[in-house]
Amino acid sequence: MSFSVEVWGDYALFTRPEMKVERVSYDVMTPSAARGLLEAIYWHPGMRWIIDRIYVLQPIRFTNIRRNEVSATLSAAKARAAMTGGETDLYINTKDTIQQRAAMVLQDVRYVIEAHFVLTDKASPGDNPGKFCDIIRRRLEKGQCYHQPCFGTREFPAHFRAWQGDEPRTAYPGEDRELGFMLYDMDYSDPENIRPQFFRAALHNGILDVRDCEVFR
Repeated sequence: MSFSVEVWGDYALFTRPEMKVERVSYDVMTPSAARGLLEAIYWHPGMRWIIDRIYVLQPIRFTNIRRNEVSATLSAAKARAAMTGGETDLYINTKDTIQQRAAMVLQDVRYVIEAHFVLTDKASPGDNPGKFCDIIRRRLEKGQCYHQPCFGTREFPAHFRAWQGDEPRTAYPGEDRELGFMLYDMDYSDPENIRPQFFRAALHNGILDVRDCEVFR
């Protein structure tokens, strides 16, 4: 069964991986970001979300902001050293590692995500599509989520609700836009070698259709 979820927010940052220092957003939400947003609403090991189409309801607008980030990450080596009695800090001191970086983000975004789910090999005998459909429908009606959905980063929260109308009216009817290569998702089939997947993105009538796209690894 297919679900259509309307999502909107003030800002969004779907970071291009080729930008190493300053963050620059893709023009529209990526399929992996859409999947992550839906998983924030409902996730279960027995099912997996598949993104079909993303409707762009608001015109694409960019703005520049500055964001505070930290330059350090928690180290597994430090954790192992602490476990064996070594003296080390198991925290990040933001005062010492904070950095201010520029970011080109999207402003006033609104999308409709059209997606369906499939059962995985981790589904139990009691799991079935009807059960998951009822749970997802109830959670959308009540606005329930496991954690606050976001547009790329947690500082840009996303509001959501079930789309109630007919086919959404996009901001670009009758237009075609080539968006170049875009991140599709991450391939987790080999945990020791997680690889990004890309596809050639295009907006047709304001719709990013990923149902039959060619994925490059």
